[in-house]
Amino acid sequence: MLDRRDFLKYSVLTTVPVTSGLAMAAGGGGGQGTIAGYAIASEVFTTLQNTVVPGRKPAKAAHLYDVATFRQYGYGNWTLGAPLVAEKRTDLMPAKYDVSSVSQKAKLLSFFTISDIHITDKESPNQLIYLGTQTEAVGAISAAMYSPAMMCTTHVLDAAIQTVNALHARNPIDFGLSLGDCCNSSQYNELRWYIDVLDGKIIDPSSGARLGSERIDYQKPYQAAGLNKAIPWYQTLGNHDHFWMGSIPVDTPLRTDLRKSYTSSEVFATGNVLLRPSEISQHTLSMGVIDGSTLNGDIKFAGLASTFPTVPTVAADLDRRAVNRDEWMAEFFKTSSNPVGHGFNLIDARAGFACYSFMPKSNLPLKMIVLDNTQREDDGANDIHGHGFLDLARWNWLKAELAAGDAAGQLMIVAAHIPLAVDETNPPPVPPAGKAQTPMGWWINPDAGAPVQNAVSLSDLISELHSHPNLLMWLAGHRHVNVVKAFVGPRPENSFWQVETPSLRDFPQQFRTFEIYLNSDATISIVAIDVDPAVQEGTPAAKSRSYAIAATQIVKGADVIEDRNTTGDNSIHRMPGGSYNAVLFKKLSSAMAQKMRTLLPT
Repeated sequence: MLDRRDFLKYSVLTTVPVTSGLAMAAGGGGGQGTIAGYAIASEVFTTLQNTVVPGRKPAKAAHLYDVATFRQYGYGNWTLGAPLVAEKRTDLMPAKYDVSSVSQKAKLLSFFTISDIHITDKESPNQLIYLGTQTEAVGAISAAMYSPAMMCTTHVLDAAIQTVNALHARNPIDFGLSLGDCCNSSQYNELRWYIDVLDGKIIDPSSGARLGSERIDYQKPYQAAGLNKAIPWYQTLGNHDHFWMGSIPVDTPLRTDLRKSYTSSEVFATGNVLLRPSEISQHTLSMGVIDGSTLNGDIKFAGLASTFPTVPTVAADLDRRAVNRDEWMAEFFKTSSNPVGHGFNLIDARAGFACYSFMPKSNLPLKMIVLDNTQREDDGANDIHGHGFLDLARWNWLKAELAAGDAAGQLMIVAAHIPLAVDETNPPPVPPAGKAQTPMGWWINPDAGAPVQNAVSLSDLISELHSHPNLLMWLAGHRHVNVVKAFVGPRPENSFWQVETPSLRDFPQQFRTFEIYLNSDATISIVAIDVDPAVQEGTPAAKSRSYAIAATQIVKGADVIEDRNTTGDNSIHRMPGGSYNAVLFKKLSSAMAQKMRTLLPT
């Protein structure tokens, strides 16, 4: 564990002063007048200084959708708690490695990661709101379904970006990386809100009839701050970015009107697709929408479809249309932040190929490999499409990138949406009663004769990664947790770390910062720190934090331990409160160690 001296050394910033009150004002178009932005808190912390600590679960039970009772019963309360030290991890190092004699010689790189933002069109007629309220039926909360935090997803992202800007003002950040699931259900307007928040545009966070947009805070247009233009940011593809609710291909033969349902006025009705995805063909449950004209985001038109005399309707909106991979990547070229394309400019972003690599610094031999490891729309599977997958083109590309990095003497980091070896590889097609299907493991097509198969097994993928001594870590999102896992290889230098970044929507609503150092003994240390967005009281972002905590208290209880590990792997340590900071040590090959000594001799 870190002592006080180490705590100060690894501290990004004790406090960062930022302007309080209204963040800014801009001239609104279309007769809207002046549009104001939301400021963040006047002091910015990382979890090295303060942690967000949820209150105890109240004694009186509440429903997930009964937002009006949260404050009355005491749900969603939180305080600032003690610092969370960064655990020094030497799992990958030789036995008896002594970190006390090692000092940081030079900082190589500083960057941040965000993941699973799940920008949500809460008024869309085909979100899974009703299923998300039935916690007994689905077993756990998920951003794919319902949380009252979905009212304020753009606001939380805006607060997180302002927090990044404040940290950058004190300690420059080289780049940012989004690890996927920027959208909740592959909608065009969700994607545009996401990019526009990062670009610093005016955000109109409602759709259809735009109910309440003149008086309800989470519905009002506002001016986003935008990421500091000196910080380039790059994008990874997630399953929610190109599948309906992250689960089912938009053009599935099981439901031929699924694509049409995005822009329809009719509220979508289906079966319990979380237990049995094949129930997408049913019309038994009306999914409902959030009523934006209500202060607490009341749900309407949800329940048994048979209880409604006619199919409920809302105002249709063509901006809710579903986007495919190509259309999704193309939107990142319509941006005012850097670089245009946000990584997809580095490849021929067509035919759904969403993999690329880049060098963050021209004078640093370190390569970022951004990998699309989501399933394909044409794989023919009828399960939830949230598993890890590489077709032959992506598998060959990854091997080539890793081999080229070794040959060029480059350190490497792989960034993908889906993590490795954290869940069952091939879960049962019908889960046990009362539990939703687990869509986290490495995918195996149940039809062995199908033309679309995973090009590599999980064990062979890990063996390939272990054959590249210059690989430092695998970055991932997807599970909404802060897990750090050690992948110990045949030799210390052939080992690597996996670091997961949690969701900006679900508790603990954090992003991560990374600082990579060359140490005095020519090893590498990676300082991975959680950051809570610096929300200001009274703003929609602050309400979202309270909603996310309340949802966790209602569904999971008071003591949140987000280790969700089914492998029994002792390298995954428990994370009280859902947060986890670490200093991760990695041994270099003798050739790479000598190269880094020569590059940084002092």
